[in-house]
Amino acid sequence: MKITKSAMDAAVAEGILSQEQSSRLLAFLQARPEVGPSFSLTHVLYYLGGLIAIGAMTLFMGLGWEAFGGWGIVCISFFYAAGGLLLANRFQKQGYAIPAGICATFAVFLTPLFIYGFQQGLGVWPEGSEYRDYHRYIRWHWLYMELGTLASGVIIARLYKYPFLVLPIAFTLWYLSMDLAAMLVGERPDFELRSLVSLYFGLLMLGLAFWVDIRARHSADYAFWLYLFGVLTFWGGLTAQHSDSELSKLLYFGINLLMMGLGVMLVRRVFVVFGALGSSFYLGYLAHSVFEESLLFPIALTAIGLAIIYLGVLWQKNEQRLTVKVRSVLPVALRELLDSK
Repeated sequence: MKITKSAMDAAVAEGILSQEQSSRLLAFLQARPEVGPSFSLTHVLYYLGGLIAIGAMTLFMGLGWEAFGGWGIVCISFFYAAGGLLLANRFQKQGYAIPAGICATFAVFLTPLFIYGFQQGLGVWPEGSEYRDYHRYIRWHWLYMELGTLASGVIIARLYKYPFLVLPIAFTLWYLSMDLAAMLVGERPDFELRSLVSLYFGLLMLGLAFWVDIRARHSADYAFWLYLFGVLTFWGGLTAQHSDSELSKLLYFGINLLMMGLGVMLVRRVFVVFGALGSSFYLGYLAHSVFEESLLFPIALTAIGLAIIYLGVLWQKNEQRLTVKVRSVLPVALRELLDSK
């Protein structure tokens, strides 16, 4: 919940806080630096600018850069990265945590370009392949770029300790899983294999995110980007699976419902959003394919929806008692994590 002045005024009206306590508490909270993402205009501008700069040096790199040669690319990427780190240091000293994290992340994203130029300069880069293909095709020789990015990402993340620095690490781990699959198969993997790799990679990423969430429960939200990438890759791989079995489709629906439950428990909206999307896909499939001519299906679905609403009412009435009872049997670390949400 975001604490606002109106919420403080309501607390004063209820006699929970005095006017002086309310003013002092609000001033204290507003003075604290925000390190986590939120949907405010300031944060939107921060991330929009950062993503444009990152995209300019990664996704939108054109063939014109090849004219600089390998060592020219090394020099350019090095100076850009140094500039990003200098800005990160400056913003850090001024107390602007999010811009500092974005600038440090920009430097990490330049690592693949630096390694590409270095290999070009040494003359060991394979013929018929350009840097811009890094984000388009799955190939084994990207491994050096990915391993180097992971190394620089871990080093810079340990130095600066900003949650946004987890993004290039998660992003690169996903790329690495795809390229390792290509290397093991010996050819470009087909769509089915890639979706399976994404599914299992997403599961591993979610496990890592939960572990990080537990370890960092008393500090910044380092697990945010891991959860986001884990859900994206797991849900995308799961949804891309093809099956003619009604049982497997029902299982897909159940997994999406479970994701929504986990999202509520962990207070992670990304689980709820994608779980709701998957559930809607399944219900849409039932409406258009299985019960297309049925008059009772809309009625039954409406009844189920109303029952879920009533279940929500019952939960709201008993939430505090049930929450205390359930959390009392959980491990201490998990209980502290949930209590901090």
